[in-house]
Amino acid sequence: MPTAAKLFAAIAFALLAFFAAEIYTPHMPPGVQPGLFSFMSMLIGLVAGWRVMGPQAGQGNWMAVNNGLKTSAVMVLLALVIFSLYEMMVQAFRPAYRGPMEAIIGAFDIGVRFFLAMLAWDVLAVLILGGILGGLLSEWAARRWK
Repeated sequence: MPTAAKLFAAIAFALLAFFAAEIYTPHMPPGVQPGLFSFMSMLIGLVAGWRVMGPQAGQGNWMAVNNGLKTSAVMVLLALVIFSLYEMMVQAFRPAYRGPMEAIIGAFDIGVRFFLAMLAWDVLAVLILGGILGGLLSEWAARRWK
């Protein structure tokens, strides 16, 4: 059932994902084209905010901070999986892999490269502070519109 907390969480984490993707773009591994990276990240943030943070709202400010950080981590993990699998598929159609097992290992390698590039201080600061603010905003909406 739609609630104000879910709506506010979805919007907050969609914006967080968009800004984090824009900050992450210069840190991308060489040869990776951003394309629609920011907008796809925004959709991932929207889903994570609605499905993870939204139902958890209304439990207090400390839980909102924790749930906001958890939602930010889920959003990053989901984005890493989706974008590494996408990049693996792009490389697989260029015949970069000799078989399916090599492609699966390649997806893990791509995911690790994306994760290591994400460990820049500015990306982590945006994800942590944005997760906290998104959690508190969702908590505020849950209390305001019960």
